[in-house]
Amino acid sequence: MKFKSILAGFAGVVIVAGAAAFAYAWHGSIDPINPPDPASFDPGLVAKGAELAAVGNCTACHTKPGNPSFSGGLALPTPFGTIYSTNITPDPETGIGRWSQAAFQRAMREGVRRDGAHLYPAFPFDHFTLVSDADDKALYAYLMTRRPVKQVAPDNTLPFPLDIRMAVAGWKLLFFDQGAYQNKDSETVAWNRGAYLANGLGHCGACHTPRNGLGAEKSDKHFAGGEQEGWTAFALDGSSPAPVAWNADSLYAYLRQGWHEDHGLANGPMAEVTGNLGRLPDQDVHAIATYISSLMPQAASGTLASGDDIRKRSQTAGLALASASAADTSTPRGRGETIYRAACSVCHDSGRPLPFGGVDLHLSSTIHAPDAQNAINTVLFGLPATSGRQSAIMPNFAPTMTDAQLSDLLAYLRQDVAQKPAWDDVASRAADTRSGKIKVSVRPSDGIERGPDNIGAQDK
Repeated sequence: MKFKSILAGFAGVVIVAGAAAFAYAWHGSIDPINPPDPASFDPGLVAKGAELAAVGNCTACHTKPGNPSFSGGLALPTPFGTIYSTNITPDPETGIGRWSQAAFQRAMREGVRRDGAHLYPAFPFDHFTLVSDADDKALYAYLMTRRPVKQVAPDNTLPFPLDIRMAVAGWKLLFFDQGAYQNKDSETVAWNRGAYLANGLGHCGACHTPRNGLGAEKSDKHFAGGEQEGWTAFALDGSSPAPVAWNADSLYAYLRQGWHEDHGLANGPMAEVTGNLGRLPDQDVHAIATYISSLMPQAASGTLASGDDIRKRSQTAGLALASASAADTSTPRGRGETIYRAACSVCHDSGRPLPFGGVDLHLSSTIHAPDAQNAINTVLFGLPATSGRQSAIMPNFAPTMTDAQLSDLLAYLRQDVAQKPAWDDVASRAADTRSGKIKVSVRPSDGIERGPDNIGAQDK
């Protein structure tokens, strides 16, 4: 009897726990609506939503290059499989045309679709939960006034049991803190605004924070650097590899224009971010810069050299390089110097100012970084020109430079320019990058994905 009582008690606990888990994981559907008339939305609210969509970089994930804006279908590789972004145009059959404001807000705040299914955290609801009700309303108004596009995203390719959306509830239980952003009374209005934008819609940590084995951001490593789309997203804390300290002014200029004379050009996914931030008012970009610079203690300490100091040293080094005899080609460093003189110095030592001159590589975070991937990407793929406007440009050297030559070039730049040990895995990583084993996104200097309907005006 005693054993039966224990067994019954255990079974009861299991049943109660299972019921509680199901109650936590299950969400009901929200009734569909008839697609609202775009004219029913206040134009001012739509304009505000356009700015918020730019902060969220929504077009980046929800637009497959060559397709209409926000129509989805972009493959998002993850360590667990490929997830395809969804159609968020107001098409009633394949998009969100039948989503109410309440359904949209639940997706943003809780990571749950209109039909009650959990969204995968490739959609960064762990950041979007911070967004205010008013901003969710504006973003909804903007998206519901876009051109409807009938397009179905491909099926995700995830292994069992990750292909069961209910499993996301367990991930949420471990890593998801739901709720809108709360201001910190000890900080300024600008700091709070910047924290709200950067950690909410801007979801900067999705790239700039390392992740654990289950794909969640490490809460104790906020902005300590991460990876995205084959690029390293540099640390935005005290471990930043920048040879010149960032401050609020330089961060503002970089975010506003996509480059800064002491830090170079935005490339890879970051080019898309700075391209979209061009829609924001100055005060919001200033606020983001104020918040992020506060996380970089070296900016306040003044321990790093200034850009002018480094430029003076690099000019001296450039004169010495120009007058030096041929390099010793028996060493990787010497062969790399020869390649640099022939292929790189004409731009990078020209003295032409950014963004149309090559960055002084003594100032480059890419060359000073602990990881070689960004340098490999930049040499192989260059910086494509932006269509229809003046832009920074760098040729791609993938067709003309072997993996061994690229390794030699980076050995020279690391040892002579950054004065750091050469990376030891460049040739093999370059080969993996060329083959597509390492998947890398390549974008023009303003980073904006342009479909056939959005050249020059991505929201129309």
